[in-house]
Amino acid sequence: MDHDSALFAVTPYGRGAGSSRVRVFQWLDRIGTDFAVGSYLSLPDAAPARLARHPVSLVRAERQLGVIARSRPGRLLLHREASPLSRGWWERRLLTSARFAVYDFDDALQWDRGEGGLARRLAPKAGKAQVAVHHADRVIAGNSYLADWASRYQRDVVVIPSCVALEDYTPKSSYALHDPPRLGWIGSPHNEVCLLLIAEALTEVHRSTGARVTLVGTTTPRLGDLESFIDRIAWSPDSQRAALSGMDVGLMPLQATAYSRGKCGYKLLQYAAAGLPAVATPLGVNAELLGEFGLPAALSQDDWVTAIRDLIDASASVRECLGRTAREITRRRYSYDAWLPRWTAALELGPVPR
Repeated sequence: MDHDSALFAVTPYGRGAGSSRVRVFQWLDRIGTDFAVGSYLSLPDAAPARLARHPVSLVRAERQLGVIARSRPGRLLLHREASPLSRGWWERRLLTSARFAVYDFDDALQWDRGEGGLARRLAPKAGKAQVAVHHADRVIAGNSYLADWASRYQRDVVVIPSCVALEDYTPKSSYALHDPPRLGWIGSPHNEVCLLLIAEALTEVHRSTGARVTLVGTTTPRLGDLESFIDRIAWSPDSQRAALSGMDVGLMPLQATAYSRGKCGYKLLQYAAAGLPAVATPLGVNAELLGEFGLPAALSQDDWVTAIRDLIDASASVRECLGRTAREITRRRYSYDAWLPRWTAALELGPVPR
């Protein structure tokens, strides 16, 4: 591997974690440039309890960051954070060690001050994100909201959305309504609590239509009374393909917080990639995507009931038109193929491979 032309990517998680897979690995799979990846412990997340179960590996991972910094890579891409234990020192050292360093982030990390426990408060993401933005040569932000904040500390900020690979999704082949109707959600166990925000609406839709909710990516029941009409599926590439194309209506509720405004609308893009009509909270990028796709927005419980019922009650041809329109817009505006030239340019990797 040529030291000057190669790319070294540093991620906090392995390929199995959605953020690292979407923002790093899917891009690397598409370039012809030599690259190496340092994925800390290669775990699906950096929850304190999970880290505590791997003390020896944790020490090795911290040492490996030093090895990467001392190697002085020609190009370095740092996604989100270098280490869950860092308060900014590893981010600064890595980014300043490279000839050309890029920092990428796709959540409002600047508002993550470590809520949720002492372990997280010791190394909050907010401070290290600011350090990373300041010391990078260029910043890639997942949306304009994140870019506006990053521009306070960095002159060179590029917006590249979280993209989807349409080939990873089986497009719906039938829009005939299931009996009972199938509502759906995809995501991590950490985020499924968002469904409690619309618990009243989901309960009413279930009562009036018999609809059930399929959750992809989380298998442990933790949603109280909603569990009586929830079906759970563990995430895998194959289960994702089958589950999304087998739903009738996708769901993406969000809490109205500054952190939520920084999200990149990825669930909506996943639903769109499968040609699945969906309802979402019109917050941040979600509002833009809903407008582009012509899909319903919902804020109150009544809004959610009405929006879901309208899609359930619509004809198959209406749902098909909405789903296929969303998929085509996603192909043109939010696919890796559409954004690959911009991403390779942001990393200064040269021409896009053919």
